[in-house]
Amino acid sequence: MERSKSDCKNGLAFIEEVTRNVDEVQKKVLAEILFQNAHVENLQGHGLNGSTDRDTFKKMIPVITYQDIQPHINRIINGDKSPILCSQPITELLTSSGTSGGESKLIPTTEGEFGRRFQLTKLQMSVISQTVPDYGNGKAMFFMFIRSEEKTPGGLTARSL
Repeated sequence: MERSKSDCKNGLAFIEEVTRNVDEVQKKVLAEILFQNAHVENLQGHGLNGSTDRDTFKKMIPVITYQDIQPHINRIINGDKSPILCSQPITELLTSSGTSGGESKLIPTTEGEFGRRFQLTKLQMSVISQTVPDYGNGKAMFFMFIRSEEKTPGGLTARSL
């Protein structure tokens, strides 16, 4: 992926902007997520009732583990298409590279998530370019652990993160 110096500078400027105003950015992102997902089963089960402010969220939603939402994820794996964890349809599952108890975790994702992952990759390249001066002008080798794709009983693809 070839990147210009301008792309890298823009990426670094974006990182500077969001980290300079991190509290406001986090409030805004949380409010957007809660607004878009106000009617999902998981949030309704905690009694959030469409509230989008951080204080109500912190009061109503407990800190959870993967095991806490695993029954919801299992329903998705088995083909339940109702809005359980998010309002957008789940399009695939990503498998974690690590294991807990010998099992990888399956992470539900949506169509819109691909764009965010791509943006993150571009931002990572901007940061790497600061310490590797010729990054983007030549070749680079990255090692990634990739598992074979699988289909869930509900027909979703499960692939490496």
